[in-house]
Amino acid sequence: MIHRRGAHCMARGVRLHYLEFGYANAHAPILLLPGITSPAETWAFVAERLAATHRVLVPDIRGRGLSESRPGLGYTLDDYAQDTEGLIEALGMPRPIVIGHSMGARIAARLAARVPGLPAKLVLVDPPLSGPGRTPYPTPLSSYLTAIDAASRGASIEEFRKFTPSWTDEQIALRLEWLPTCTVEAVTETHRFFQEEDVFPDFPRIVCPTLLIYAANAKVVSQEQALAIAQLLPNGKALPVEAGHMIPWDNLNGFLEATLPFLRSA
Repeated sequence: MIHRRGAHCMARGVRLHYLEFGYANAHAPILLLPGITSPAETWAFVAERLAATHRVLVPDIRGRGLSESRPGLGYTLDDYAQDTEGLIEALGMPRPIVIGHSMGARIAARLAARVPGLPAKLVLVDPPLSGPGRTPYPTPLSSYLTAIDAASRGASIEEFRKFTPSWTDEQIALRLEWLPTCTVEAVTETHRFFQEEDVFPDFPRIVCPTLLIYAANAKVVSQEQALAIAQLLPNGKALPVEAGHMIPWDNLNGFLEATLPFLRSA
């Protein structure tokens, strides 16, 4: 049985809640950074699989889950990256492997660009590539806000299925439970910065081995963009997975088949 616990810590002045899986004496620790409306609990099923060989920590990103969400907190990439640096310091995670999905992948890229020696490896999972002069992020803000509102009003699984028609009842129920903890301010500001902040300048500054995983059945990262990013990364490669944007939710085995060999490689 995988060891699991939840706790809080102060990360450079911001209170962050996190889930921990596995044991401290396992292989290199993994820090798993979720997306724009994905509190830590919604990624527990991924962390449990990775915790078979690693200590895995999954934070509630500020403004979500049980982490701090006071008004005016700030939701830029640098804000998120600073939280992540503080979390790594507070929890004593020397050179962790950082895996980020969607917004979390943008945070991971900014972290690695800010502090090149900090991550041992990086896995960027379908990061939004929008920014000034670039292709807009394909999911409108209204889609997130409507889903949060529906979950907050107690929508049933069947009512919510229109947002995620391919998901199981269990997956939708988990989404319904945790979506209301994602504050409107955090989601709105983050979505705005998807359009206003450019992550491409970070890629050439990432020196650690990096794997870009992109969803073959989504419109967030195209094959052409993935290949272009792989060229920008000093030590990177790109792999597709047959799934929608929420890759592990759609195809967990495919996600693990792409990720685990990279984690095991020297």
